[in-house]
Amino acid sequence: MKVLLAAAEIFPLVKTGGLADVVGALPEALVVAGAEVRLVLPGFPTIVAGLEDASVVCELGAVFGAGRVTLRLGRLAHNGVAAYVVDAPYLYRRVGNPYQANDGSEWPDNLQRFALLGWVAAHLAAGELDPLWIPDILHAHDWHAAMACAYVACHPGMGVATVFTIHNLAYQGLFSLDDFHLLGLPSRFMVSHGLEFHGQLSFMKAGLKFADRITTVSPNYAREIATEEFGCGLDGVIRARGVQVSGILNGVDGAVWNPATDVHLGSHFSAQSLDGKAVCKAALQKELGLRVDASAPLFALVSRLTSQKGLDLVLQALPDAINGAAEGGIQLAVQGNGDPELESAFLAAASAHPGRVAVCMRYDEPLAHRMIAGADAMLVPSRFEPCGLTQLYALRYGTVPLVRRVGGLADTVVDATPDAIAADLATGFMFGPATSRALGQAMQQATQAYRNPMLWRQLALRGMAQNFSWEAAANQYLALYTTTVQSKAAQRLPSST
Repeated sequence: MKVLLAAAEIFPLVKTGGLADVVGALPEALVVAGAEVRLVLPGFPTIVAGLEDASVVCELGAVFGAGRVTLRLGRLAHNGVAAYVVDAPYLYRRVGNPYQANDGSEWPDNLQRFALLGWVAAHLAAGELDPLWIPDILHAHDWHAAMACAYVACHPGMGVATVFTIHNLAYQGLFSLDDFHLLGLPSRFMVSHGLEFHGQLSFMKAGLKFADRITTVSPNYAREIATEEFGCGLDGVIRARGVQVSGILNGVDGAVWNPATDVHLGSHFSAQSLDGKAVCKAALQKELGLRVDASAPLFALVSRLTSQKGLDLVLQALPDAINGAAEGGIQLAVQGNGDPELESAFLAAASAHPGRVAVCMRYDEPLAHRMIAGADAMLVPSRFEPCGLTQLYALRYGTVPLVRRVGGLADTVVDATPDAIAADLATGFMFGPATSRALGQAMQQATQAYRNPMLWRQLALRGMAQNFSWEAAANQYLALYTTTVQSKAAQRLPSST
């Protein structure tokens, strides 16, 4: 099976969220499972720098507003996977993150930047750009690569099958209809059953309408997005696809996330010997300016600071969690950036509770590892969560997750009910309504459990015993690829009547 993966991010070269972690780990897992895999990526500076032994596949000339576009093929230095890089300096080589300038504004030419990515992916899949390697399946990830599905559908004679994965339906790639002509698609695509979405163009809708199969990053999220509550206005489109929508749970890269070998930790530990975790906690408390206190349950929050993540609920529940317990309250460590109001609110909380609340308003991968290793509990109180990776990392590190019962969080954490504890199945704590009261009650339950060392150790060890490997996910993707390719081939067979 020849598989072409199209995406805008890949860990460790470009990362703004969980998408990068998935694209960084899935190709290697597919290779181990027996697939022949190549990636197609935009030529962001760090991606170009991370490509080894690169050769020019073809010169594309002036397209999508760029004066010169070169398609290069090489291998990614960090994992050896083959990758095509769309080298378009005018579109991709600039300061800022992949989607925004340093002032937080969206790049005004994002439509062209990511339409180009999809266009190249589709033409690679057609065998036009590299006739020496033609994939059986094109797998596009999130809205940035979704236009690949529309460009393939524009030429129905193409044999390649397409899969589109939704990593977060809330980010849809919306643009002005006035710019439709920049896409180079027939006018029939500029309709409500095409790319039009409430008077705008939706790249996300390109994947939802035109991919042969659609996946999400957890089974529960696949069900949720077909409802009005979680469908972000696209639930009708998703329901119309029916059984062609499914969920495959993300995995964890065990080479990167392993407390026994993690290069970012000052002390290692495992399920067989948890002593190093206490050392990591004390070191983290000292590093962040928290009071070094083994008896205080240390809650961590590693997240983009957005309303989606339910962080306003944390701020509302925090005073009681810090001051309400007679035997002593919690400590809270926060890492992330985003919404300026949330940033200010957490900084104010740290100022109001010195030694009890610490914040770090920046993306720092090594610190994220130290936070997850050193914390006792991990907060993931999301209003919605397609999969969530933070709770999976926490489980591997014996850090007990406290999550809301939504999306992939509900698929991966077993609530510490009395029955689940008695059966040694519990791995964390859950709350239902998106309210500070419900979160506060769950935090109180977790704090009480922490006061019972034998129970807390049971929860931590049960979490560390969970297996969320990429091997299982890769095998599910390969099975999906096979059925999608077979279905596509059957559609091309001439009718017998």
